[in-house]
Amino acid sequence: MELTGTRTIAAPRDIVWAKLNDAETLKACIPGCEELTGSPEEGFEAVVKQKVGPVKATFKGAVTLSDVNPPESYRIAGEGKGGVAGFAKGGADVRLAEVPEGTALSYAVDAKVGGKIAQLGSRLIDSFAAKMADQFFENFQAQVEGTDASA
Repeated sequence: MELTGTRTIAAPRDIVWAKLNDAETLKACIPGCEELTGSPEEGFEAVVKQKVGPVKATFKGAVTLSDVNPPESYRIAGEGKGGVAGFAKGGADVRLAEVPEGTALSYAVDAKVGGKIAQLGSRLIDSFAAKMADQFFENFQAQVEGTDASA
């Protein structure tokens, strides 16, 4: 499953870059994230609770940053195991560009699942992954701009 998109964030590129590397910001933006610890240099450990169709699971896993090119781009990748529910892994290539309105954040997301979750069918999985990615970037934009996405 692949998904691409661009969001214009009303903030300077260096601020957006700093937020993309901040554990507290990432925790607040990842839907269902209950815990996120670590650092950009050493990677993060995450606990994420999600419901995909009828399957509810708590995923424990790692999030790493690679191909880091401040303040322009990086790849963020995660892999989580959800016990009997299976596993989820994926990543996003994130690019930042300065634009008159602030910063254009573009992303290309890829995701894979296995185990019980994979049996739900690709349409359900793809729409769930697209919703998760969209929600993450919407939350991120709200965090950086200082607005509340849930309002």
